[in-house]
Amino acid sequence: MSALPLSTLLLNLHNAASAAGRPDPLLLAVSKTQPASAVAALAAQGQRAFGENYVQEAVAKIEQLVTLGLEWHLIGHLQSNKAELAARNFDWVQSVDRAKLVAALAAHRPADRDALNVLIQVNIDDEGSKHGCTPEQVPALAALIAEQPRLRLRGLMAIPAPWPEAERRVQAFERMRGLFDALAVRYPQVDTLSMGMSADYAEAIAHGATMVRVGSALFGARH
Repeated sequence: MSALPLSTLLLNLHNAASAAGRPDPLLLAVSKTQPASAVAALAAQGQRAFGENYVQEAVAKIEQLVTLGLEWHLIGHLQSNKAELAARNFDWVQSVDRAKLVAALAAHRPADRDALNVLIQVNIDDEGSKHGCTPEQVPALAALIAEQPRLRLRGLMAIPAPWPEAERRVQAFERMRGLFDALAVRYPQVDTLSMGMSADYAEAIAHGATMVRVGSALFGARH
């Protein structure tokens, strides 16, 4: 996939949202494996939020680019032994999927920083190769997060299976929207449904995504 200019991608997101009668989603630029210089170049064009999969790779970039005031999201699987590093360095963790992580992130979030924004990762298509809790586990996990003053429950994240059939992809997005709507009724601060990537962001936006995670469409295919 060839990279698009940031302005073109933002226009594409706007057009997809307008066609669906929905607000424009937030763009999370997925910068995993990209050098800090590529992040800085995109930041110079106005992009503020960046997503990383690996804690230690991300921390090196965060430290190098600290003066830019960027917003950093962890979107990859978080091992418990990396929870302290994640809690101290990220603004958001989108991949919380078990109770052990909730306690660890809360314990290590610095007192001089704002509460850590948290999304619950849902394995919406029950794929054995992917992390995430089951839909049925969302309420209990949300309750644990909401009890922690150093964490702020913001919503849900999912990576649906890349089904070749559009109907199956849409069903996954719709199930996520249903879970999100139910969670927002219980917790008024819930405002973020993170789903959709370079290949399917238009479908995700049409079915309620408020944040899309785009890497290759911004930076080009990884080699």
